[in-house]
Amino acid sequence: MDNREKAISLLKGGYDLHVHTTPSHIDRLLDDIELVEQANHYKMDGVMIKNHYESTAGRASLINHHFTFNTRALGGVVLNWPVGGINPYAVESALKLGAKFVWLPTRDSLHCLKFGDMKGDFFKRPGISILDDKGKLISPFYEVLEVIKKYDGVLATGHVSVEESILACEEARKQGVKTVLTHPDWYRTKVPKSIQVELAKNGVKIEKLWANLSDGDCSAESMIDSIKSIGTSSVFISTDRGQKDKENPLDSILSFIELLLDYNFTESEIKDMVSKVPEELVK
Repeated sequence: MDNREKAISLLKGGYDLHVHTTPSHIDRLLDDIELVEQANHYKMDGVMIKNHYESTAGRASLINHHFTFNTRALGGVVLNWPVGGINPYAVESALKLGAKFVWLPTRDSLHCLKFGDMKGDFFKRPGISILDDKGKLISPFYEVLEVIKKYDGVLATGHVSVEESILACEEARKQGVKTVLTHPDWYRTKVPKSIQVELAKNGVKIEKLWANLSDGDCSAESMIDSIKSIGTSSVFISTDRGQKDKENPLDSILSFIELLLDYNFTESEIKDMVSKVPEELVK
């Protein structure tokens, strides 16, 4: 059995918790249904539909109701300006409708906008921060946490700064909220390995993305080293794919698994990152 065959076998029962599909304000490679069809072909258990500007909970619910896929469509909400920013009412609405993830601001975060607009941004706006002018977490953030905990959802850090990410993760874990540090290897949100390790010790799950490898934000060696330092029981892999001009998400996650095999991760360790950790987040 070659590595591609092994990767296909290891993907069975797995998840990709970060995929961008259409309908979207930004050009995408495939739509929600095509994504779930393709994931179902590989016998995956779930795929997360992400949109920067609207909740995808209803979209996921509709797919799960009308199709007989074994793969479950999952939804979430990103706290950018179109949902009111750090808005507990938007969070409650999305989670009540079945959303699993609540991302802090991405494209509209103050930190991300310091790097300039991203491809596909279509309106001018002030940046959103979860910190006040004294560097303390703002009260709406605590309200958002209360709602996430009520529904057993997941807080994910989005495109906020390292400082914001650390404070958000620490407070969320203090409140018993499931927490994810998102794309710590991306050039806009790069988090030192030592901080990733410390957050993982506090129960934060660390997301590792194929996009950051493929786009050259980090080397394979540095990502592999960070995974080994963190430990596979605290890491999950996903793709952040679906962009019109990039690799297909399913090809991407299989390539990621092949890379892990090339670096001698055991099948058990890979199943941690593909299946066990993401399932614990969204079950």
